[in-house]
Amino acid sequence: MIAFLASAAANPPPSESTQQAVGYPSLFLLVSLGALVPVVPTGAIVSSAAVVAFHQTDPFALLGVFCVAAFAALLGDVGLYLLGLRGVRSRGGSRWLRRLQDRVDEHTLDTAQRRLDEHGAAVLVLSRLLPGGRIPVMVACLMSEMPLRRFVRGDVAACLAWAATYQLIGILGGSLFPEPWQGVALAVALTFTIASAPAVLKRLRHS
Repeated sequence: MIAFLASAAANPPPSESTQQAVGYPSLFLLVSLGALVPVVPTGAIVSSAAVVAFHQTDPFALLGVFCVAAFAALLGDVGLYLLGLRGVRSRGGSRWLRRLQDRVDEHTLDTAQRRLDEHGAAVLVLSRLLPGGRIPVMVACLMSEMPLRRFVRGDVAACLAWAATYQLIGILGGSLFPEPWQGVALAVALTFTIASAPAVLKRLRHS
């Protein structure tokens, strides 16, 4: 998706409607997949899509990116939570739940559970914005067997805030350069820097 957006930015197709017809479904599929399988760089994808939309003449292009990204993130989160909740309620657990638990160390999970106890579903907003924060809080919600309806209420705000944040990064990249591909490159660099910051800080503390 990032390669497609960069190519589209460098060599704009004849019709913006054609670009959107391909870009929006791709954005939806990759963001929802990235929410289910947390290896896809969804933040970079949203920021790159926002750069391309920023340079289009369609005044609703950015709104389209925002809505598609937020909705896809919400669907992916809800799908993952349902799979995890099924494992919590099953005697033998589930593969999805074990995979989620394997991604979270005990200290991080304890911190997430404490924040969940203190702030309730509102902590989902912060967890979506902090790199690496989504899965620990989701596992904490699963362990406390938070009802799906309550999880969805908190996650709606979280996904809206997340989509807005990464879209703003894309708008920043798009506004700083005359060529869209340059904005895409900056947006991708910024999102990967943000994503890697916690790991770098952790290594520095232990060095």
